[in-house]
Amino acid sequence: MNTLIKGNGIRKDYQMGEVVVTALRGVDFEIYEGEFVVVLGPSGSGKSTLLNIIGGMDTPTGGELYYKDELISEYDEGALTRYRRNSVGFVFQFYNLMPNLTAGENISLSVEIAKDPLEIDYVLEKIGLSERKNHFPAQLSGGEQQRVAIGRAIAKNPELLLCDEPTGALDVSTGVEVLKFLKLFNEELGKTVVIITHNSDIGKMADRVFYIRDGSIERIAVNEKPMRPEEVSW
Repeated sequence: MNTLIKGNGIRKDYQMGEVVVTALRGVDFEIYEGEFVVVLGPSGSGKSTLLNIIGGMDTPTGGELYYKDELISEYDEGALTRYRRNSVGFVFQFYNLMPNLTAGENISLSVEIAKDPLEIDYVLEKIGLSERKNHFPAQLSGGEQQRVAIGRAIAKNPELLLCDEPTGALDVSTGVEVLKFLKLFNEELGKTVVIITHNSDIGKMADRVFYIRDGSIERIAVNEKPMRPEEVSW
């Protein structure tokens, strides 16, 4: 498989007053094109920091980060902005939708800045919200709002979709529905999906699981037969 993201000795230190806090301790990893990866770890383990660095929202203190063959850890702010805009989609635990825009309009925000976007109606169909296109966030359930957030992220047609606790604010049945759409994006469009979570059950549907603790990747497990999202419960 072709490597999409590669990290060599990625380290991240934060200056907290007179104290230096190390969030990542020289981690090495590869994420492959078309792969579905889950990063598991408790709160404070460094998984969000890792996701932010992979997505170009933060920069490492040390080490090298590659996107395909490009050394993105040495990008300037302008190049990082283009990388985030063109190559990466983000989904967060909290939906961050614009309350005064409809579902369709929220999705169109990302289409306007993308180089090769997907059709908005196609995206709405894939996330099962064609009939809710003209509804505002306040008129949607939590699961529907998260699906709009996923639609907004995938409408850019990014190579990489990064998800930070995407089911954390949802009940099990709604969370499973959200996981179905993430898996569909992965399989139907051949895109790479990375989910960070503390929920070990979600790891059962991954191609590989990165176990992270105290800023280090303790081990990487391969699932020979990943579960379907509808088989996952917690």
